[in-house]
Amino acid sequence: MRQIPRLLRIARVLVRYRLDELFDATHRFRPLNVARLLLPKPRAAIAALPRGERLTLALTELGPIFVKFGQILSTRRDLMPPDVADALTKLQDQVAPFDPALARAAVERALGAPVTERFIRFDDAPLASASIAQVHAALLSPAPGAPPREVVVKILRPDIHARIADDIALLKALAGLVERFHPNADKIRPRDVVAEIETTLTNELDLQREGANASLLRRNFAGSDDLYVPEVVWSHTTEGVLTLERVRGIPVDDLAALDAAGIDRVALAEKGVRLFYTQVFRDNFFHADAHAGNIWVDPSRPHDPRFIALDCGIMGSLPERDQYWLAENFLALFNQDYARIAELHVRAGWMPAHARLDELEAAVRTVCEPYFTRPLSEISLGEVVVKLFQTARRHELTLQPQLILLQKTLLNIEGVGRLLHPRIDIWATARPVLERIWFRRRGPRAILKALRRRIPEWAAAAPGMPQLLHDYLEQSTTGRLELRIASDDLKHLDARIRRGQRVAIWLALGISLLVGTAVVTLLSTTATRYAGLPLATWLGVAVAAACFATARRRI
Repeated sequence: MRQIPRLLRIARVLVRYRLDELFDATHRFRPLNVARLLLPKPRAAIAALPRGERLTLALTELGPIFVKFGQILSTRRDLMPPDVADALTKLQDQVAPFDPALARAAVERALGAPVTERFIRFDDAPLASASIAQVHAALLSPAPGAPPREVVVKILRPDIHARIADDIALLKALAGLVERFHPNADKIRPRDVVAEIETTLTNELDLQREGANASLLRRNFAGSDDLYVPEVVWSHTTEGVLTLERVRGIPVDDLAALDAAGIDRVALAEKGVRLFYTQVFRDNFFHADAHAGNIWVDPSRPHDPRFIALDCGIMGSLPERDQYWLAENFLALFNQDYARIAELHVRAGWMPAHARLDELEAAVRTVCEPYFTRPLSEISLGEVVVKLFQTARRHELTLQPQLILLQKTLLNIEGVGRLLHPRIDIWATARPVLERIWFRRRGPRAILKALRRRIPEWAAAAPGMPQLLHDYLEQSTTGRLELRIASDDLKHLDARIRRGQRVAIWLALGISLLVGTAVVTLLSTTATRYAGLPLATWLGVAVAAACFATARRRI
């Protein structure tokens, strides 16, 4: 109920910008045409705007989470009409900026000194402005004998923490509804999904953490011909302000500029696919916000193009277990080994143990086989997604929240690859890269290296092993051995049982009050009455209703 005002504000924005027109081509939403007659007419200035512009303005007004969603859609021109996709690209770095005076005040608070003392020059006009922060150009004092250093200063929006908190509260409320009423809530895991989103956004609000991410990514690709990451200026970086080396490049979606610079787009697209698998499976640290506003191309290397990575606020990594299952699934997919895919999904716990492997294998083959010999430009992602969801629902696939960032990044990378080189063969490009990286990670040399790293730990623990073995054998022979099981599923079950007990208490209390009230009503002959019933009856009904309402809230 607390989220109703927020939902009403969202509805008001959607109505103001008349976004109902986006559903005109969808038969399922045809009944909205009747409701449209009841809506007020938009202002002339808004009605004159194209639908893409109206959608962009609405998402900007709704807040950061909606802007993030628009950024993802802007990279998927296969899913969006061209005019809408073109308009959504403004969300990458052209969101309405905030007052330069507020930016200067934020820098002075964060760095503890006037802007004029920390920078030779600080430009009030922002270079770029996004949903979380905006970027200003500046000039740093040089080292002795060196020229002034060009930098960029990233500053959080003044009200961003409160707006993110409002959006997260709304998502939590919606997750609670899904968990309560959706028949497959235990497979969707809505609260875990929202928790993953909340963690990601909270991390993005800490610019010092973003600086640490950029520093690690820069170290992972030091001297690389594939990726360049700007250097962090730590002396001018805090949680609210991030200062980086200034770089220049061409946004990856500016095809005219790339062609004018003589960039080999085919090589660039293939390099982008290789970079993704390198980050995920070699380093286990990948850029998870790879839209065109954050990925540039170095124009000084036309024949051997190099990417420039910006905005490392959202980075992803996987637990070693998930990384293993994911890599093995990719390799099985590239080798079209569908039986192996079915087996891996069950062994990883993504499918229930009772799933029939032969049926799962046939389902995966049916979805994937038609697409292996076709270029990306001929694949309908929407069709693939629908089939995959149908297969997942039929075989009780459990959603893995820890893979959300990876799935989002895959969408972005595929969108960029389709943009640069529509006929790229992603399977043929990715397979040798993943096989080479995974052999290095899991091959004989990697195993020996891991063993050498573990030997000191084993040597330190070795003296205590005989005593531990003795204690275990003694407890098992005397019947004092205890088995303790800790499980998230058991914790969830215990929480549900406790919640059910509290609900039952309130329901029982409400029913008892109603029964008692009915008895009092029948037996009372002299009590003061209101609307034909004793006042005690009205009081009992009110208290019983309060009990039922409390029970409903605790469901």
